[in-house]
Amino acid sequence: MLGNLGNIANLLKSAKDMQGNMAKMQEELAKRRYDGDAGGGMVRAVVDGKCNLVDIKIDPQASKDVELLEDLVKAAVGSAITKAQEGMKSEMASLAGGMNIPGLTDMLGGGAGPGQPG
Repeated sequence: MLGNLGNIANLLKSAKDMQGNMAKMQEELAKRRYDGDAGGGMVRAVVDGKCNLVDIKIDPQASKDVELLEDLVKAAVGSAITKAQEGMKSEMASLAGGMNIPGLTDMLGGGAGPGQPG
């Protein structure tokens, strides 16, 4: 019976270590940058590792057609967010030791981005 208490203590320690590692990962992800572009580079978006839009650059030529520009902005931001999410999933897989932990992406703030299926 006492052996089970040791297992529980080890499990709690592992969970606490993982929580600390997740906090470090969140800090690192916030510093990373992911680029996405559309229209042959006419619109370029940059998001951080937590899928927050950091920067956007628009070629003045793209402003001649507002509807096209809107589509290019959405495409560039979506591309950057996809790259950030892929980077986050890769980091989480290494943190979790290859285990698939349901809800881990959401806990790190990496759920579906704007305009993306959740």
